[in-house]
Order: sequence, then C-alpha cells, then structure tokens
Amino acid sequence: MNEKDSMDQEEIHSKVLRAGRRTYFFDVRSTKAGDYYLTITESKKFTHDDGSFHYKKHKIYLYKEDFEAFKDNVSEMMNFIIEEKGAEVISERHQKDFKKEEEVTTTTNGELKSTETGNFTDVSFDDI
Repeated sequence: MNEKDSMDQEEIHSKVLRAGRRTYFFDVRSTKAGDYYLTITESKKFTHDDGSFHYKKHKIYLYKEDFEAFKDNVSEMMNFIIEEKGAEVISERHQKDFKKEEEVTTTTNGELKSTETGNFTDVSFDDI
C-alpha cells in the first residue's frame, strides 16, 4: 500500500507523543476491507541556516498479524538497554530537547532574583 492510498483510509484512533525535538504519531486506520492497521510516524524538526524549519518524517505500517512479534521484539530490545545501561537511562533527556531554563541568582540579602539573559544590545550607557 503506498502512502497516498493510506491517506484515503479512514482514521479510527490517533495519539500524539511529543518527545523533545521528536514527535510520534500513532494512528489506527481501516483498510478498504474494514480491517485495521497501525501507522507510527516519527517527525523531527530541523532548522536551515536561514532560520526556516523543515521536518524529516519516517513512517512504519504495522499490520495486525505482526503485532505480537513487534511487541515482543520492542520489549526485548528495551529490556536489553535497561539491563545494560540501568533504569535511569529511560529518564535521560538531551539538553537540546528543552528550552533554555531561566537562570536564577541570589541577591546580597538572600532573595532569589531572575538573571536577564538578554544580549549585548540591551546595555545602556549607565551600565558602563
């Protein structure tokens, strides 16, 4: 089945998982014969040098006769990684997946103060 044919099929159920720079789309669709299949699409955002964006997408078509084997293999591979690297590996995130957090400093009297992260053009002559 090509991608154009799949676009014509009825969508039954969908779920979106946002994971940093990646987004995963899970869609249950029906065939012309009324059977169901699952598509999993990974979409990752990239930036061109001019600041414009583009997305790279990868799609898997998973049919019901493959569900059990797919589930078993995914579980086996995830368990292998957890056993080899430890359970904390599944909670690790890359810093680039998060927006820069606002820095906080302490004033001389102990109060927390937000640090401005502006650029050099925000400097006035009074600051010099």
